[in-house]
Amino acid sequence: MDREPLDVKVLIVAENASFKFGGEAALPIHYYRILRQRQVPTWLVVHERTREELEALFPDDKSRIFYIADTAGHRLLWRMSKFLPRQLASFTVEFVMRMMTQISQRRLVRELIRDNDVSVIHQPIPVSPKEPSMIYGMGVPVIIGPMNGGMDYPPAFKKMQGRLERFALGALRNLSNLMNILIPGKRKAALLLVANERTRAALPHGVCERVVTVVENGVDLSLWHTPQISAGDRASPVVSFVFVGRLVDWKAVDLLLIAFKQAGARAPMSLTIIGDGSERSNLEGMAHTLGILGSESGAKGKVRFRGWMSQAQCAVELRSCDALVLPSLMECGGAVVLEAMAMEIPVVATDWGGPADYLDASCGILVEPTSREEFICNLEAALYRIATDEKARLAMGRAGRSKVVREFDWNSKVDAVFTLYRDVAARRNGA
Repeated sequence: MDREPLDVKVLIVAENASFKFGGEAALPIHYYRILRQRQVPTWLVVHERTREELEALFPDDKSRIFYIADTAGHRLLWRMSKFLPRQLASFTVEFVMRMMTQISQRRLVRELIRDNDVSVIHQPIPVSPKEPSMIYGMGVPVIIGPMNGGMDYPPAFKKMQGRLERFALGALRNLSNLMNILIPGKRKAALLLVANERTRAALPHGVCERVVTVVENGVDLSLWHTPQISAGDRASPVVSFVFVGRLVDWKAVDLLLIAFKQAGARAPMSLTIIGDGSERSNLEGMAHTLGILGSESGAKGKVRFRGWMSQAQCAVELRSCDALVLPSLMECGGAVVLEAMAMEIPVVATDWGGPADYLDASCGILVEPTSREEFICNLEAALYRIATDEKARLAMGRAGRSKVVREFDWNSKVDAVFTLYRDVAARRNGA
């Protein structure tokens, strides 16, 4: 398709747009940056908590990025969220925060449509299929998604959620049908995008019937590319594993540490933990107790905690690693899996949720979360195989790179989504 189509004007509306926040918050940035690179008239409306980062990323776009003020109500709810389990907080007080932001966005969106003759609104986040949207009745078609959700913990790990939390989440999900009637953004949308059939099945009753499957995540191949020195040419006999993500309980880094200690006793390997979060101090303490906490890069049998890194820093770090491991038990997406694959790095991940949508035996190892004990044992076996079978490791890396280039390049993804922009705009105009 034409790489510089100028016949559609796009307004992207999101709660956050941030690489620092990780996860779904990065999605609006990718849409915005690629559309702007292609000279498509595009505007972005987000909460001002990401202003500093966006102004650094797009210093010449002050007239195109608009911010919703951070109110005392937002700050109070944010503090309250810290006292709740992560998922429950997202469904309750943080949901109220997002609705407050969208109420403010409605007025600003109307002004931007009036002043700029906007053709289509795209609301890429939140990615929850259950959450209602306040972005409706704007006089232009609205596209929501790609959404990705409908997930629970694997059956063997459901006890990671307390009984009260499970009850509350179940009740809130059951309320989603009513919420989407009272707040009808997804009922009135021109098009809904879903990442997979699991998410399509999780959509509330009565929403827009026009639903298209589009993978949620993509890869910026200009950043995540193969290193100049291939994995097979590295001199160190110690195979380096890396974990990238928030340090929260459902990422299961505690189980990774146990598996790594056991595998590291059988083969030379190291582990780097990139990321920060509420569990970091506990995990560092656990690594110390296990006798595997280290401070040097690539030290045999040791784990090094590096903290949060920017995407560029993370890409540099991954170029010196041999494999990524992501033992997460509640990963709807998992962009880091695709980023590692793009760099010819094989991946060990949990056979649950998003990583299972991306990986197959040609480019990594999926570990069944059948029970805590078996999960640790199978995770250990996967680490050992990657560390001791160089031929398989390199072949997986090459296959992963090919798959990402073929299926997950952000430019190709924006091509597909832009076609949908044009389609809904044309339907609106009666073309």
